Amino acid sequence: MKRLLSIALTAIMMVSIFASGVFAAGNVQEQANEKLRVLISSSNNQVLKNAKANYGKRWDFNEKGFTTNVTAIQYEALKKNKNLNVSLVEKVSINKVSQTATRTATPSDQTPWGMEAMYNDANLTATSGGNGVRVAVLDTGTYIEHVDLVSNVEQCKDFSQNRAPILDGQCTDKNGHGTHVAGTVLADGGADGQGVYGVAPEAKLWAYKVLGNSGFGYSDDIAAAIEHAADQGNALGVNVVISMSLGSSSKNTLISDAVTYAMNNGALVIAAAGNDGPSADTIGYPGALVDAVAVAALENVQENGTYRVADFSSRGNPSTDGDFTIQERDVEVSAPGRAIESTWKDGGYNTISGTSMATPHVSGLAAKIWAANPTMSNAALRTELQNRAKANDILGGSGAAAGDDYASGFGFPTVK
Repeated sequence: MKRLLSIALTAIMMVSIFASGVFAAGNVQEQANEKLRVLISSSNNQVLKNAKANYGKRWDFNEKGFTTNVTAIQYEALKKNKNLNVSLVEKVSINKVSQTATRTATPSDQTPWGMEAMYNDANLTATSGGNGVRVAVLDTGTYIEHVDLVSNVEQCKDFSQNRAPILDGQCTDKNGHGTHVAGTVLADGGADGQGVYGVAPEAKLWAYKVLGNSGFGYSDDIAAAIEHAADQGNALGVNVVISMSLGSSSKNTLISDAVTYAMNNGALVIAAAGNDGPSADTIGYPGALVDAVAVAALENVQENGTYRVADFSSRGNPSTDGDFTIQERDVEVSAPGRAIESTWKDGGYNTISGTSMATPHVSGLAAKIWAANPTMSNAALRTELQNRAKANDILGGSGAAAGDDYASGFGFPTVK
């Protein structure tokens, strides 16, 4: 009996070893066929035309080239073509610090502390404003059936799927981050008035899914969505705020050019500073770009008579402190970003933290100001945000100081 048992165990071990070998071989084949996103360019127009014909085009960025999906084997072959410039497209991720289980049928607070701070009203019961303005939230998508968002959804598009560059009518959020951001911008309390409120509940939502459910996405999809939002604004004759609670530690040319394109075409771009603080020079992109309004995160703690910049909030460049001029890698303004309650992917509510949460507060404020001043240019709107920030200086937190500082920027812009 012992002999038979030993043989049986040996057989099981051998099967296990062979199974492992098959699995490993499958991984190798899987990796060879894995799709990689690449940017292809060339000074030879015919060569570039042939490459488009051979590999297909996802997004065309004109003189910068086009993007497409290829296998690892195709990528290696492309790199050997001396007539082509081939590079991997950068991945970008959401900016989020933490989340806690605060999901209920109704919010614990209909006007969370961030709303009260924005409106400078501790007794706030509801918010208002934003009528006529569109806010494009570029994120993990949005649960558009949420009772506090459903009446404000105007566009729902997915830029993240491989099967098509844009899927109209789809923006499913299985992460939650995008739904949370959208709620802070424009949640309207729901038809029953029992839900949570965002800063500008009369604004319309353009829910653009540019990140997958894991919170990562490709820079070319994000760049295309930025340009699309700006183009849609011009085509429809409406003012557009582009809100991006996402980022990368490095500068990306596609996104950088798209942000400048959007600014030149009348949109206002607002982006998260990042969550790599409190050290200096930790700000991420696209927030660090000159043509984007970078937002730092405040917490509901008083220090030196003002709100405090959260330690996790990325800081800008100390050498450009005090000049009230935005240069690359500067924080511009700050807003509530710690322990923010908002709408969630399951139809309930959740409390999370990050500069991702601070950004939509400023995006909502921009929409509210623009609605009250519809002929204002995007440059004038940005100046108005800066002026309101100057009037509400932040003195709390590492790096915060009187005036323009590398932690809070110009300060905290509010409704009044």
